[in-house]
Amino acid sequence: MLTLVLCGALVNAVFGITMAVVVSLLDFYFHWRGYNASSVWRRGLRGDQRTDRLLRYTLERRGHRVLHARTVPGHEQADEVLVGPGGIWLVHNEAWHPETEIAPYGGKVFVDGRTQTKLMATLTGSAETIGRLLTEETGEKVVVRPLLIVHGGRLARSPFEADGVVFATPFRMLRWIRKNPTADYSHEQVESLARTTVHVLPVGRSTITAA
Repeated sequence: MLTLVLCGALVNAVFGITMAVVVSLLDFYFHWRGYNASSVWRRGLRGDQRTDRLLRYTLERRGHRVLHARTVPGHEQADEVLVGPGGIWLVHNEAWHPETEIAPYGGKVFVDGRTQTKLMATLTGSAETIGRLLTEETGEKVVVRPLLIVHGGRLARSPFEADGVVFATPFRMLRWIRKNPTADYSHEQVESLARTTVHVLPVGRSTITAA
């Protein structure tokens, strides 16, 4: 209403009505965006199912292969292992309260002021194990990067890297993956690595839990 009155007084009634509609639409968008971002957390989920769908309808159509719920020997379950032309990534999901602050300080990640030592060690250790197993099977050096997709919470910036793990919201993580390759695999190599990953990582049911 204030926008309508001010713009109407300064310009004219039509401009005032137009600006009021624009402000209302923007207000609705930002409220919807916040509500949607926290929907995973409100339902008591971590976001892996949402990420599964997102990867299936985006990167899988660009030559990537997504392996869901694989158990890493000596560790726990990986939400997704993504094999693509630009490399291999271990993908983990977390959903936090919408007001949770997630930020890097001194190379470490802090969630509401608390470090996540156990979770970070689990993710980096799992990625290293997958890389070692694939290296042993293929005879070629394979590097696996751990990624954490954040569903809800307040990221200091997106993406950022801390504790050897890349943090980002879902769509910004997709962009980061495309723009930050660690390898240059052909289609045949992607298919071969995906089959090898299936071989070395059995389907599992346990989950990675935060510290």
